[in-house]
Amino acid sequence: MNPENNRIYTRILRYGALLALAIAVIGCLVGGLTVGPTGVAGALVGTALALLFTGMTAASILLAFKASGGNMISGAFFGIVLGGWLLKFIIFIVLVVLLKDAAWVDRYVLFFALVAGVVGSLVVDVVVVMRSRLPYVSDIQLPGARDANSDK
Repeated sequence: MNPENNRIYTRILRYGALLALAIAVIGCLVGGLTVGPTGVAGALVGTALALLFTGMTAASILLAFKASGGNMISGAFFGIVLGGWLLKFIIFIVLVVLLKDAAWVDRYVLFFALVAGVVGSLVVDVVVVMRSRLPYVSDIQLPGARDANSDK
Protein backbone atom coordinates (compact mmCIF):
# COMPACT_ATOMS: atom_id res chain seq x y z
CA MET A 1 0.00 0.00 0.00
CA ASN A 2 1.24 3.43 -0.88
CA PRO A 3 2.21 5.39 2.28
CA GLU A 4 0.67 8.49 0.69
CA ASN A 5 -2.75 6.79 0.92
CA ASN A 6 -2.32 6.51 4.70
CA ARG A 7 -1.42 10.19 4.90
CA ILE A 8 -4.43 11.18 2.82
CA TYR A 9 -6.93 9.28 4.94
CA THR A 10 -5.24 10.33 8.17
CA ARG A 11 -5.54 13.94 6.99
CA ILE A 12 -9.20 13.37 6.10
CA LEU A 13 -9.86 11.99 9.59
CA ARG A 14 -8.02 14.89 11.24
CA TYR A 15 -9.85 17.55 9.22
CA GLY A 16 -13.11 15.66 9.72
CA ALA A 17 -12.60 15.85 13.48
CA LEU A 18 -11.95 19.60 13.26
CA LEU A 19 -15.06 19.98 11.11
CA ALA A 20 -17.10 18.04 13.69
CA LEU A 21 -15.79 20.28 16.45
CA ALA A 22 -16.81 23.39 14.50
CA ILE A 23 -20.26 21.97 13.75
CA ALA A 24 -20.72 21.02 17.40
CA VAL A 25 -19.78 24.47 18.67
CA ILE A 26 -21.85 26.38 16.10
CA GLY A 27 -24.75 23.92 16.30
CA CYS A 28 -24.84 24.03 20.09
CA LEU A 29 -24.77 27.83 20.10
CA VAL A 30 -27.48 28.21 17.46
CA GLY A 31 -29.57 25.29 18.74
CA GLY A 32 -29.22 26.37 22.36
CA LEU A 33 -30.15 29.98 21.65
CA THR A 34 -33.08 29.20 19.36
CA VAL A 35 -34.60 26.01 20.78
CA GLY A 36 -32.94 25.35 24.12
CA PRO A 37 -31.51 22.12 25.53
CA THR A 38 -33.18 19.98 22.86
CA GLY A 39 -31.37 22.05 20.22
CA VAL A 40 -28.03 21.40 21.91
CA ALA A 41 -28.82 17.67 22.02
CA GLY A 42 -29.79 17.72 18.34
CA ALA A 43 -26.54 19.46 17.40
CA LEU A 44 -24.45 17.00 19.39
CA VAL A 45 -26.21 13.92 18.00
CA GLY A 46 -25.97 15.25 14.43
CA THR A 47 -22.29 16.02 14.89
CA ALA A 48 -21.60 12.58 16.36
CA LEU A 49 -23.34 10.92 13.42
CA ALA A 50 -21.39 12.99 10.89
CA LEU A 51 -18.12 12.15 12.64
CA LEU A 52 -19.05 8.46 12.83
CA PHE A 53 -19.87 8.28 9.12
CA THR A 54 -16.73 10.15 8.08
CA GLY A 55 -14.61 7.83 10.21
CA MET A 56 -16.34 4.73 8.86
CA THR A 57 -15.65 5.78 5.28
CA ALA A 58 -11.95 6.38 5.82
CA ALA A 59 -11.58 3.26 7.97
CA SER A 60 -13.33 1.03 5.43
CA ILE A 61 -11.11 2.29 2.61
CA LEU A 62 -7.94 1.78 4.67
CA LEU A 63 -9.10 -1.72 5.63
CA ALA A 64 -9.95 -2.47 2.00
CA PHE A 65 -6.48 -1.35 0.87
CA LYS A 66 -4.87 -3.69 3.37
CA ALA A 67 -7.16 -6.63 2.59
CA SER A 68 -6.70 -6.28 -1.18
CA GLY A 69 -2.96 -5.69 -1.03
CA GLY A 70 -3.37 -2.18 -2.43
CA ASN A 71 -5.24 -3.43 -5.51
CA MET A 72 -8.25 -1.16 -5.90
CA ILE A 73 -9.68 -3.33 -8.68
CA SER A 74 -10.05 -6.47 -6.55
CA GLY A 75 -13.33 -7.87 -5.32
CA ALA A 76 -12.14 -7.60 -1.71
CA PHE A 77 -11.65 -3.86 -2.04
CA PHE A 78 -15.09 -3.27 -3.55
CA GLY A 79 -16.75 -5.67 -1.13
CA ILE A 80 -15.34 -3.99 1.95
CA VAL A 81 -16.04 -0.43 0.77
CA LEU A 82 -19.57 -1.22 -0.42
CA GLY A 83 -20.21 -3.23 2.75
CA GLY A 84 -19.14 -0.19 4.78
CA TRP A 85 -21.52 2.04 2.84
CA LEU A 86 -24.35 -0.46 3.34
CA LEU A 87 -23.60 -0.60 7.07
CA LYS A 88 -23.65 3.22 7.25
CA PHE A 89 -27.00 3.31 5.44
CA ILE A 90 -28.50 0.74 7.82
CA ILE A 91 -27.19 2.61 10.87
CA PHE A 92 -28.59 5.87 9.49
CA ILE A 93 -32.06 4.39 8.87
CA VAL A 94 -32.17 2.76 12.32
CA LEU A 95 -31.15 6.02 14.02
CA VAL A 96 -33.69 8.07 12.05
CA VAL A 97 -36.45 5.68 13.09
CA LEU A 98 -35.30 5.73 16.72
CA LEU A 99 -34.87 9.51 16.92
CA LYS A 100 -37.87 10.68 14.90
CA ASP A 101 -40.16 10.93 17.95
CA ALA A 102 -37.52 11.53 20.63
CA ALA A 103 -38.58 14.40 22.85
CA TRP A 104 -35.04 15.13 24.05
CA VAL A 105 -33.71 16.11 20.61
CA ASP A 106 -34.83 18.81 18.20
CA ARG A 107 -35.32 17.25 14.77
CA TYR A 108 -34.52 20.39 12.81
CA VAL A 109 -31.23 21.14 14.56
CA LEU A 110 -30.31 17.45 14.22
CA PHE A 111 -31.09 17.60 10.49
CA PHE A 112 -29.05 20.75 9.86
CA ALA A 113 -26.09 19.49 11.91
CA LEU A 114 -26.15 16.21 10.01
CA VAL A 115 -26.40 17.94 6.62
CA ALA A 116 -23.55 20.29 7.57
CA GLY A 117 -21.48 17.26 8.55
CA VAL A 118 -22.18 15.36 5.33
CA VAL A 119 -21.55 18.35 3.05
CA GLY A 120 -18.54 19.40 5.09
CA SER A 121 -17.03 15.91 4.96
CA LEU A 122 -17.43 15.89 1.17
CA VAL A 123 -15.64 19.23 1.00
CA VAL A 124 -12.87 17.91 3.27
CA ASP A 125 -12.46 14.81 1.07
CA VAL A 126 -12.21 16.89 -2.10
CA VAL A 127 -9.79 19.45 -0.64
CA VAL A 128 -7.48 16.84 0.87
CA VAL A 129 -7.37 14.68 -2.26
CA MET A 130 -6.87 17.72 -4.53
CA ARG A 131 -3.94 18.92 -2.41
CA SER A 132 -2.33 15.50 -2.13
CA ARG A 133 0.58 14.52 -4.30
CA LEU A 134 -0.55 11.02 -5.09
CA PRO A 135 1.16 9.70 -8.23
CA TYR A 136 -1.17 8.47 -10.89
CA VAL A 137 1.41 7.21 -13.40
CA SER A 138 2.37 3.57 -13.08
CA ASP A 139 5.04 1.33 -14.54
CA ILE A 140 2.51 -0.52 -16.67
CA GLN A 141 3.54 -0.75 -20.30
CA LEU A 142 0.64 -0.68 -22.75
CA PRO A 143 0.71 -3.08 -25.70
CA GLY A 144 2.32 -1.46 -28.72
CA ALA A 145 3.90 1.31 -26.65
CA ARG A 146 7.56 1.93 -27.31
CA ASP A 147 10.04 1.50 -24.53
CA ALA A 148 12.09 4.65 -23.86
CA ASN A 149 15.26 2.57 -23.64
CA SER A 150 14.74 0.61 -26.85
CA ASP A 151 16.34 1.43 -30.20
CA LYS A 152 14.40 3.80 -32.41
